[in-house]
Amino acid sequence: MKVPKRLQPLVDDGMVDEVLYQLMSGKEAQVYVVRCGEQVLCAKVFKEAQKRSFKQAVEYQEGRKVRNSRRARAMSKKTRYGQKEQEDAWLNAEVDALYRLAEAGVRVPKPMGFVDGVLLMEMIADAEGKAAPRLDDVTLTETQARDYHARVIAEIVRMLSAGLIHGDLSEFNVLVETSGPVIIDLPQAVNASSNNNAERMLERDVDNMRRYFAKYAPDILVTDYGKEIWALYESGDLRPDSKLTGCFEHDTHSADVDELMAVIDAAKEEERDRQERMLDDDDED
Repeated sequence: MKVPKRLQPLVDDGMVDEVLYQLMSGKEAQVYVVRCGEQVLCAKVFKEAQKRSFKQAVEYQEGRKVRNSRRARAMSKKTRYGQKEQEDAWLNAEVDALYRLAEAGVRVPKPMGFVDGVLLMEMIADAEGKAAPRLDDVTLTETQARDYHARVIAEIVRMLSAGLIHGDLSEFNVLVETSGPVIIDLPQAVNASSNNNAERMLERDVDNMRRYFAKYAPDILVTDYGKEIWALYESGDLRPDSKLTGCFEHDTHSADVDELMAVIDAAKEEERDRQERMLDDDDED
C-alpha cells in the first residue's frame, strides 16, 4: 500500500521496510501492520490533538509526573507551547506504560520504539498469524468466559502491582490471541498512588469486564473483585500473584463525619504547603 505521510520518515530511515496494510482507525490513533526486516509489527500512529475525539480528561492526567519544572509550568498554561508540551506528555504516557507493564510481566504488546508520534510494537496474532480479534468480536463458551475473566482479573492485579490502572478497560481494548487475552490501548493509564480517581477507575475497569463476561457466564455477576483488589493494594498486601476470592465484605459502620472533615482539612493544608514549596522552588530557578 501507499506509505502514509506519518510513516514515511520511518521508511526513509530504514526502521520500516514496508507498510503492509491498515489494521484499524480509532479515536486517538491509526494502526498499520508493517514489516521491519523479518519481523511483522504494528505501527500506531497517534493523531494530532485537534483530530482526536478522545478527551485528555483531567481525571486521567492527575498524578502524572513531569520532571522538568518549566515544562510543568508551561503545561498548566494555554499557550501554544504549553499545549504542545501537554500533547507530548499525553503521547509518552502510553509508551511509558507499555514498557513498564511489559517489564512487570503484564500481557500487553511489547513496545519496540517510539519515533515522532509513531509507536512500533509487537503485533498480537491469532493461530493463523493474522491480527488477533478484539474480545468484542469473539463468541465465547461459558467455560472460556470464566477462564478469560480470571485471566483479565489477574492482568489487572499485575498492572496495579506495577502501580498502574488501565482507566478505560473494556471488551474493545482486549485482544484474544491463542494464549489468551492481551490488554491494549493505554494512553489514559492512571498512576494508582497519586490519582484521587484511582480507586473508582479500577472498580470501573473490573466492573466493565464483569458485565461483559457475565453475558456468557452469568454467575460472574456475583463477584466483587474490584473492591477486594483495591483493599489489598491499599493495605500494601497486593502482589502480582495474589490469590483472590471474588468476595468483599462491605463496611456497614457509619462514617465519623468529624474525623473525615479533619482528614480533608489536613489534606488541604498539606496541599497548600506543597504549592508554596513549588512556588519557592520556581523562584529559585
